[in-house]
Amino acid sequence: MSAGHTANLFIPGDSLLHRMAPEAKLVSVVLFVTAVALTPRQSVWSFAVDAVLVLVLLGIAGFRATQVIARLAVVLPFIAFAFLIPFIAGGEQTSVAGFNLSIEGLWGTWNVIAKAVLGTATSMILAGTTAVAALLRGMTRLRVPAVITSIIAFMFRYLDLIVGEMGRMRTAMTARGHDPRWLWQAKPIASSAGAMFVRSYERGERVHAAMTSRGFTGSMPELNTAKASGRDWALAAIPPLVAASGALAGVLLV
Repeated sequence: MSAGHTANLFIPGDSLLHRMAPEAKLVSVVLFVTAVALTPRQSVWSFAVDAVLVLVLLGIAGFRATQVIARLAVVLPFIAFAFLIPFIAGGEQTSVAGFNLSIEGLWGTWNVIAKAVLGTATSMILAGTTAVAALLRGMTRLRVPAVITSIIAFMFRYLDLIVGEMGRMRTAMTARGHDPRWLWQAKPIASSAGAMFVRSYERGERVHAAMTSRGFTGSMPELNTAKASGRDWALAAIPPLVAASGALAGVLLV
C-alpha cells in the first residue's frame, strides 16, 4: 500500500518481532507507551528498566545504531523545548554551571526527555518490524472502524504521489524563473499549492469511483488470514507488564 519514503520505515527481516502478528504488536505498543506515560518522573530506575528493554528489542529487530540515532532525531524539537523548562519554571532553585535553575523544571525536563525518547523508540520498533499493509490488517482485526483504516491506507499510498507531484511542480516553477526561496515568489507558490490540492481531490474522486465500480465496499479483502497465536499474545504482554510493574512500583515507592 505504500512506496517511496513511507516504505523506508520498514526494515525487512525475519526476526521474532517481524514474525509476530501485527494486532499483538499494536496492543503491546499502546499498553507499553501508556504505562511509560503513567510512570512517575522521580522513578528513574523504572525508566532505566524500560530503556534496557527497548534496547534489547531494537537489537532483536535488527536496528543499527545509526538507524536508531537518525530516527530519534524526530524528538529533537521536544528535547530543545524541554531544556527551556528549568529556566522558566518556578519553585525552589539550584545552581548548575553558574545558572539558577528550577528543581521542579529539571524534573520536568527529565520527564519530557525520558518519555519522548522511550515512546519514539517503541514506535520505531513497531514501524521497523511491521509493514504498512500488516499494520492495517492488525487494525482491522482489532475492530478499528473500516473508514479509519481506509483513510490511513490511502494516506500512505497517495502521500508519495503528492510529494512527487510537489517536486515536479517545484522543478517546473524553477525552470520558469520562479525561485521558491524568495518572499515575493509567494503568489505563484500559493497558486501551485491550490492547483495541487484540486488535482489531489479530483484524483481521489476518480479513484473512489473506479474502486466502487469494481465492488469496493469500504474495506480491502484480507489475503493473509493467519491470526495471532497464544505465543504471540504471551510475548506481546511482556513489555507492557514490565513497564506497568515499574510504573506501579514507582507510584508506591515515590
